[in-house]
Amino acid sequence: MPPMTDKMIHDIDLQKPELYINRELSILEFNKRVLAQAKDESVPLLERLNYLCISCSNLDEFFEVRVASVIEMVTMDPDTRGIDGLTPNEQLDLISTYTRKLVTDQYDVLNTILLPKLKEENIHFVRRQQWTESQSKWLETYFNEEILPILTPVGLDSAHPFPRILNKSLNFIISLTGKDAFGRNSGRAVLQAPRSLPRTIKLPSKETGSGPNDFVFLSSIIHAFIDQLFHGMIIKGCYQFRVTRNSDFFVDDDAIDDLLLAVQGELAMRNYGDEVRLEIDANCPDETVSFLLGRFGMTRDRLFLVDGPVNLSRVQEINDLILDRPELKFTPFKPTIPNELARQKDIFSAIKRNDILLHQPFESFSPVVDFIRQAAADPDVLAIKQTLYRTGANSPIVGALVKAARSGKVVTVVIELRARFDEKANIDLASKLQEAAVHVVYGVVGYKTHAKMCLVLRREGKQLRNYVHLGTGNYHPKTAQIYTDYGLFSCDKELGEDVRRVFTQLTSLGKVTKLNKLLQSPFTLHSGLMEKIEREIRHAKAGKPAKIIIQVNAVVEPLAIQALYRASQAGVKIQMIVRGMCCLRPNIAGISENIEVRAIVGRFLEHARIYAFHNDGNQEVYASSADLMNRNMFKRVEVCFPIENKKLAQRILRNLDLYLNDNSQAWIMQSDGSYVRVTRGKDEPIIQAQAMLLLEAQTG
Repeated sequence: MPPMTDKMIHDIDLQKPELYINRELSILEFNKRVLAQAKDESVPLLERLNYLCISCSNLDEFFEVRVASVIEMVTMDPDTRGIDGLTPNEQLDLISTYTRKLVTDQYDVLNTILLPKLKEENIHFVRRQQWTESQSKWLETYFNEEILPILTPVGLDSAHPFPRILNKSLNFIISLTGKDAFGRNSGRAVLQAPRSLPRTIKLPSKETGSGPNDFVFLSSIIHAFIDQLFHGMIIKGCYQFRVTRNSDFFVDDDAIDDLLLAVQGELAMRNYGDEVRLEIDANCPDETVSFLLGRFGMTRDRLFLVDGPVNLSRVQEINDLILDRPELKFTPFKPTIPNELARQKDIFSAIKRNDILLHQPFESFSPVVDFIRQAAADPDVLAIKQTLYRTGANSPIVGALVKAARSGKVVTVVIELRARFDEKANIDLASKLQEAAVHVVYGVVGYKTHAKMCLVLRREGKQLRNYVHLGTGNYHPKTAQIYTDYGLFSCDKELGEDVRRVFTQLTSLGKVTKLNKLLQSPFTLHSGLMEKIEREIRHAKAGKPAKIIIQVNAVVEPLAIQALYRASQAGVKIQMIVRGMCCLRPNIAGISENIEVRAIVGRFLEHARIYAFHNDGNQEVYASSADLMNRNMFKRVEVCFPIENKKLAQRILRNLDLYLNDNSQAWIMQSDGSYVRVTRGKDEPIIQAQAMLLLEAQTG
């Protein structure tokens, strides 16, 4: 189709709600793609179980954060409409429909697909009715010695009110008859299972005569021996339930004096936020269901009756308990070290020779750790500056920073305290670094620091040189093994000066300074990307080849979506690889027929952010910590950095080409927001991008 004329483009209203997908429903579509991996017979069986559990934990977070946010909107401004035109109540209705179908599918996958498949592989979840005498005897001993001593049942009466239920904890509502030692009987009791208890218990073969991989759910053990907690009473029923609560929290940036204290205060309340979902055993009598709904002040639109463990995500524990079945898991691999670093042990000499690109998890994250370790030990290094968003417990990077500070170097760390669900870890991290005399700051009030940057200042002869590492992912050694991300080492003078200026912004006060090469939010990133999109539009209108490739986790920001729509109308070819939510609608005649959106779901979580522009043959490739979201563009400190080395830029473009031609793990987005999995032609060679990148890394 020829490009549209300016008049035709001008006559189309690109703000019409029907041009946008609801972001919450788009998140649920992503979760459906994750769940599809649990059904995929080409995936090793225990990994399929893992995908099921991931889809469940994803749904937990969806309710904790996204549904909780929509519920708050109902209270605050019920008539407001998003870019998709939906009110909060309309969104909740659609979310209820989508999530019910998703939850039904999750338990169907567990009960009708995975459990039978596991049984075929001699991996059993042994139900109470199937316990042998020896198994029952061992489990009773286990209950009495390991479980009973830490349980605290609460009989409900005027002196024992309904307890506060922790977020996402496993609980039991128990129906009783009879009277206790004090002559009491309210008819009901509540039991909370401590989080310290494992949710799946492996039966020992020697003591029980069980198979090598026989498991029992904690809930089954508690059900079997619950009467031992209520001597003299008769148990009429015992049913699992779980409450999901609002786990997001709000810190009023204008009303706080100490961000650390404010975050600590909010964390204390996270486990007791407002209720947003109630899950109950499907066998629970309706009278008891109504009782629980009343206690939590919830209606049935947020009630889920489930056929299996209410805390299904914790079934994931068995992957660490099954050690003798490697064929049921992904083949282990060892990430490689780039040749330029393998040959040269002095990382600074290697970087001085050329920029170096790392692609995790195919290549090792260890050079990033070595970069900081060498800086800590190098007498010529004067200062180290680093941002930390998520790092993980016992991070070797933190150890290197502590060592550097103790050796007398100036070490500055910008820690983002409000990294969702990592707040407690980051508070502990801040304390550890401060004890080692590291300068710790918490970024800029009102803006999360999400940029991934490390700067090392080194004296070389009579000059000072900045060495930098910039990345698309966190400084987290564990996630670097399962997330795909890019990282760049460079000692380019202008790039190093840009990074230094951003750190100065974060740690001091002052006006926005002009940057040479970096795009930075909340100042120049959005406008810079928009300008590059407009440049492609100008090229297309001039009859020149015009193309944009974007790989991100999310596409939500309306102005960017409208710019991409205009680019499509002008004839720009736009290829997008979007892992998660995407509010843009592709393939709409006259608006987005030149836009393809695809998602890759495979062994590794796609996490890189790449923006590539054809630019009339002068290709520009940028990597970034930022997605195309309002928060990344306007409410966070992010950086977007150019890949100027042509060889490295071509390598990224080639990787993108693999993803764009993947015919094994790719899903194509339809204009209605649904996704269709790519099917390979009969004689078409298999292209599986992640597997090919892994093979290339292993074989050199």
